[in-house]
Amino acid sequence: MGDKTILVVDDNDAVITALELLLELEGWTVVIANSFEAALAELRNHEIDLVVQDMNFKADKTSGEEGIELFYKIRDLYPDLPIILLTAWTHLETAVELVRGGAADYLAKPWDDKKLLTTVRNLLELGGTHKELKKIKEQHQRSRGVLFSQYKLNNIVCQDPATENVIRLACQVAKSDIPVLITGPNGSGKERIAELIHANSTNPESPFVAVNCGALPKDLIEAELFGAQTGAYTGANKLRVGRFEAADGGTLFLDEIGNLPLEGQVKLLRVLETQKFERLGSTKTIKVNVRVVSATNANLPAMIAAGEFREDLYYRLNVIELNLPALIDRPQDILPLAHFFLSAEKTISSDAQKYLLEYAWPGNVRELRNTIKRAELLCKNETIQIDDLALKIGNPQPNKNSADNNETKKTKVTSDSHLEVQENFVVKNSYTPKYEPSKEDIESALKANHGVVANAAEQLGLSRQSLYRRMDRFGLRKK
Repeated sequence: MGDKTILVVDDNDAVITALELLLELEGWTVVIANSFEAALAELRNHEIDLVVQDMNFKADKTSGEEGIELFYKIRDLYPDLPIILLTAWTHLETAVELVRGGAADYLAKPWDDKKLLTTVRNLLELGGTHKELKKIKEQHQRSRGVLFSQYKLNNIVCQDPATENVIRLACQVAKSDIPVLITGPNGSGKERIAELIHANSTNPESPFVAVNCGALPKDLIEAELFGAQTGAYTGANKLRVGRFEAADGGTLFLDEIGNLPLEGQVKLLRVLETQKFERLGSTKTIKVNVRVVSATNANLPAMIAAGEFREDLYYRLNVIELNLPALIDRPQDILPLAHFFLSAEKTISSDAQKYLLEYAWPGNVRELRNTIKRAELLCKNETIQIDDLALKIGNPQPNKNSADNNETKKTKVTSDSHLEVQENFVVKNSYTPKYEPSKEDIESALKANHGVVANAAEQLGLSRQSLYRRMDRFGLRKK
C-alpha cells in the first residue's frame, strides 16, 4: 500500500509535521492543505485515497463548522473517499454525528499513533477493495449493456454474473445449428434459456416446439415425436403430426431428456443423425430441418454408467452444454426476479427482502415465483412482509439430483473471475461448485483447513458466501 496518497487538512504546523512524518514513514505520500479551499484544490489535482481532516482550520475558530462544511462537501463530490476526523474533546458529539453521516472514523486529539496507523491501514485496504469492486461493477455494467444491445433477451432477468455467463454463451451459439444441452436443477429456468437460443437463431420467426419427455406415454412416444397415420393404432382417428414435423425449420426443445425411455432414445438418435423419419403406420420418409435443444436435471453420465441412457445419444445432444446454476448459487438474481414477479401495485419490505436472500430456494426460480404470487394474496396491504412469504429459513438443501453433479462437462460455464457482492459483504473469487457437498464433506473440509472457512470453500469449489449458507442449512457453526 506504499503507493497510496493521503490528504491531511489542518492549519496547525505542529500537527501537520507530526502527521506527515508518521504517515510517510509507512511509505504513504502525504499532501497538505490548511484551508477549505486548499483541500478541495488538492482533491482536484491529486488522486487521493484517504483524507485526515481537523474540525477547524483557523486559529480563531473552535465551533467545528468549517470541518462539518468540508466533510459534507467532500462526501458530496467523492462519496467513496474515506475520511478520518481529528477532533478535540469538545467536538466528539459532532464527530459521532458525522460518522453516522458517512465518515470512516474519528480520533480525539492527542491521537494514539498506533491506533491512527491501524485505522489508516485498514481504511486504505478497504478503499482498495471498493475501488476494485467499483471497477469490476462498471465493467460488468458495460458488458451487460453490450449483451442487451446485441441480442434479443425478451425481458429475461439477469443480474448475477453466473447467469449472465450462461446467457452470453447461449446467444453466441444461437446462430449455429449444433445441438445444445442445458443442465441444471428443476425450476432453474432451463426453458427460458432454450427460448433465448431460438430468439437469437438465424430464423427466430420459425416454430419453437417444446415437449416434456417425461410426460410422454411410453407406448405413444413414437407417435408424439414423429406422428402417426390414421388408424396406425387404436384411437388414431385422424392424421397425427409429430413434434419433429411441427418444428420443421425451427427449434425442438426436448425437456427432461433423461426421462426418455431407452426405446425412445434409439429412435431419437436415428432421427438426429439423419433428420429423416416415417410416421407411425407409414412407409413415406419425411425429411425435416430441426435444431434440437434438450434439457435435464439428471446426471446423464451416471445414467450412462447405470445403462439407463445411451452414450451415443448423450454425445449427439451434448455438443455444447450450458449449465444453469441453482438460484442459491446466483444470489444477485433473487431480488430482481422477486420484483419481476411482483404486481406493479405491490412492494416488498426491506426485512422481507433480506429473508428472501437468506432462504435456500430448493425449488429455484419456480418456487420464488410461486412464493411471490402467494404473498401477494396473503398480504394485508400493499407491502409484503416476512409472514406473507410463508417460508422457513433452514429448509432442506436443494435437489442433489441436478446436473451440477456432472463432473464430465464438455463446455461448462462458471463465474470464477468475478467479485460477488450481497448486502455489505464482499466475497473474492466466487466459484460455481463442481458438485453439491454433503454435510460430511463440509465438516471434513473445515477440519482439514483448521476451521478457516475461506480455505474450506476453495477446497470444495464454493464461494465463502455459498459455504456459509450450506453451513447454516446443515446446522454447522464456525468454531
